[in-house]
Amino acid sequence: MKPGHVWLHLALLGASLLAALGRTDPGAGRGLDVGVEESQAEEFRSFEVTRRKGLSAHEGLPASCGKTLCGRGSRCVVQLSLAPKEEVSVATVTVGLSTVLTCAVRGDLRPPIIWKRNGLALNFLDLEDINDFGEDDSLYITKVTTIHMGNYTCHASGHEELFQTHVLQVNVPPVIRVYPETQAQEPGVAASLRCHAEGIPMPRITWLKNGMDVSTQMSKQLSLLANGSELHIGSVRYEDTGAYTCIAKNEVGVDEDISSLFIEDSARKTLANILWREEGLSVGNMFYVFSDDGIVILHPVDCEIQRHLKPTEKIFTSYEEICPQEEGDATQPCQWASAVNVRHRYIYVAQPALSRVLVVDVQAQKVLQSIGVDPLPAKLSYDKSHDQVWVLSWGDVYKSQPSLQVITEASTGQGQHLIRTPFTGVDDFFIPPTNLIINHNRFGFIFNKSVPAVHKVDLETLMPLKTIGLQRHRCLPQALAHTHLGGYFFVQCRQDRAPAAAPQLLIDSVTDSVVGPNGDVTGTPHTSPDGRFVVSTAATSPQLHVQEVTLQGEIRTLYDLKISQGISDVAFQRSFTHSNQYYVYATLETEPDLLFLELSTGSTGVLKNFKEPPLGPAQSWGGPRRIVRDSGLFGQYLLMPARESLFLINGRQHTLQCEVSGVKRGTTVVWVGEV
Repeated sequence: MKPGHVWLHLALLGASLLAALGRTDPGAGRGLDVGVEESQAEEFRSFEVTRRKGLSAHEGLPASCGKTLCGRGSRCVVQLSLAPKEEVSVATVTVGLSTVLTCAVRGDLRPPIIWKRNGLALNFLDLEDINDFGEDDSLYITKVTTIHMGNYTCHASGHEELFQTHVLQVNVPPVIRVYPETQAQEPGVAASLRCHAEGIPMPRITWLKNGMDVSTQMSKQLSLLANGSELHIGSVRYEDTGAYTCIAKNEVGVDEDISSLFIEDSARKTLANILWREEGLSVGNMFYVFSDDGIVILHPVDCEIQRHLKPTEKIFTSYEEICPQEEGDATQPCQWASAVNVRHRYIYVAQPALSRVLVVDVQAQKVLQSIGVDPLPAKLSYDKSHDQVWVLSWGDVYKSQPSLQVITEASTGQGQHLIRTPFTGVDDFFIPPTNLIINHNRFGFIFNKSVPAVHKVDLETLMPLKTIGLQRHRCLPQALAHTHLGGYFFVQCRQDRAPAAAPQLLIDSVTDSVVGPNGDVTGTPHTSPDGRFVVSTAATSPQLHVQEVTLQGEIRTLYDLKISQGISDVAFQRSFTHSNQYYVYATLETEPDLLFLELSTGSTGVLKNFKEPPLGPAQSWGGPRRIVRDSGLFGQYLLMPARESLFLINGRQHTLQCEVSGVKRGTTVVWVGEV
């Protein structure tokens, strides 16, 4: 026996090929003679496995050691070793490339290598992107994305005690957006140019003015805020006119975009001035509020209703009223359910009682057309990757005849097609959101409240792909959230008759398998736009859970907050003081207060003394009792409705901006950014 090694002798009778692959009878290992000797100067973790050819438990299959067959009556030895410095291996790959992970567990007669992710063996799965283990049992991953990041382990089949961990890190070149793309200001006013960058590692931001580095020009007049993501000019002058280039750079790439600033007298209206002032502000950067009295288009900066589409206003293509009134009842309120923004060109909004979806033209600020759908459309979701609006109809108020339909070519505004999907008994569905890093999604998920499973569907073909069973955890899915970092789905389980809420479940999107409970976290999960934070809340629980998903794909709990009552709704907003950080705003279920929380630090505040929230939803298809809506990637305003008014919040200053009165039950709200 060699010094400096740990030897494990296992005399196995009747070892078969199935045993080599780790598929032995649980009782086959009884009566083994095991001896262990340790050395203080250990250089390798080693295992010596002794097998003798004997009667096989599987007739007709030869006993073997690794890839070498043992002769009858001969003795076959497998020596496995792993150097301590190789116990953990870190591999970094750029998104879109392929990578190979090679197992460092060695041995002349080594059994086949088993690869695992989140405890699930990958070798026997038919995975599209992990599909070739090669001659040396290496793990091949093609077209790596951020969902692949995380830990992978390998060990020789039958010998899990000796394993190697591979930490796969995924780098992403920067992707940026600037705001505004063009602006015109008069001399003496303040101007800000903002740049949002995402990438892994976090990109570094620099600014150029007409090709010259602005960092050498810093003064009280010109300053960089939020780690360089905002360029602020205190009082603009004519010489500040120019093209400002934001450059984001990390170890694997660079991206840049230009924000143009024009300084002009109000009397001199150039083309840029006209485009920015008269087109950009006139139709973009607005809240569209669907209320009892039609559609209100609200400009948050001036706290002004720019346009009010009354219920009697006509639909452009059909000349029907927006909200038809019943004979003898001139006060019939409009009824709205869900609404979605389609590329800042159109808004699709459901009218459940009329079994139709209206299409609002943002540029014209008119209702363009109505699309008839199955009875009681209750939920809409926009699949940006395929330009489709998904429509869930209940059939009746008891949800006894639910159906799922898809409106194709949604961004064309006209000429769309309505497709009825083959899915039956659908209670809800989930389409993962896109962001700057993940701009395309291939799959969606549907579930039925009476079946403990999540069904994966192809968003392009609208066909089912596979079923992810949740029976083992007795989970009837109620809501889903997703982060592309590590590829996790967070599943809220329905609490119908259970005395306490069941913990959330985690699903690994790489393997489409259940990892297990998400600790003791309960409630509805919400992920931040960049996928880095998960906030879980419930209307019936006075607890708010905050988790972080690291850039290595690991989920860790940051903190749990005790609050006075349950949470009705949440909205995320980027920090104005730190780049790549977020605040969450939360409405309380029964109190007229608004909670705000800096996610990275746990610092909290409360805005108090708002008016009472709207009474319970007019119909069963209503959403949260009191909603809160953000204003997009660069927006600083949030909107929260009361019973007969709207409150606008300045998120940059954490203060009340204004109250807009005369808007009753404005509980369906969509933000439209720059057009």
